[in-house]
Amino acid sequence: MQQIPDRTIDQQVAQKLSNRGINSPSQVTVQTRRGEVTLSGLVQYPHQKNSAVQVANSVMGVRRVIDNLTVKPVVRY
Repeated sequence: MQQIPDRTIDQQVAQKLSNRGINSPSQVTVQTRRGEVTLSGLVQYPHQKNSAVQVANSVMGVRRVIDNLTVKPVVRY
């Protein structure tokens, strides 16, 4: 089985996150090391966190996803 480069995985995960609308104002960083993807940063809603993990798991070559995402608390005035 051919190993997919980490940089390619990073790009594919980032593109799929963008396609799902998980981008600005959400701030998600994708880092891959030997097929293990770490997602970190802030999202606005819990469903975005779940979706980001699912998206990362769907990319070919991903062996494991480490979820370090935080849901940004809603500030009410």
